[in-house]
Amino acid sequence: MRGPFLAVALLLLSPLLAGCGFTPLYATPGVSPGLSAVESIAPEGRTGFLLRQALDDVLARNEALPPAYRLTMDLRETRTPRGRRADATASRYELVLRANWKLTRVATGTVALEGSTSTEVTFDRADQPYSAIVANQDAQSRAASELARKIQLQLADWMARTGGQ
Repeated sequence: MRGPFLAVALLLLSPLLAGCGFTPLYATPGVSPGLSAVESIAPEGRTGFLLRQALDDVLARNEALPPAYRLTMDLRETRTPRGRRADATASRYELVLRANWKLTRVATGTVALEGSTSTEVTFDRADQPYSAIVANQDAQSRAASELARKIQLQLADWMARTGGQ
């Protein structure tokens, strides 16, 4: 009984949503074409490479078209011990990844938008050396993916508000 009522209610309310001017963020007149025209330039190193890959994925970079924007980043990575064992060694680490970024219009060279984004992830300290390396690399990968998602949201918000102008 509840299911059919909910379906009818949603059907009756859908014209109201269409009339209010609501446009999904990634709809055709939305921000997707602008985001796919962003070329990301990350700093050297493993984390920079992972961030650039993640940004190319979340922005859906179209390599067939020349970029309209260039996203350059300054990346800082800190690893802080958290939690202590009885022998005073760290049981967990916190990895903080911070990016100061700048979105530049390729055609004019003018700065369109600047921002700073950070993310934190934690990981366990392993007793075996190989496990410790893998845990650290996994944390770097997760932090880069999360940072790319946050930057994407900031760029999408700006493009939705300004139309990329």
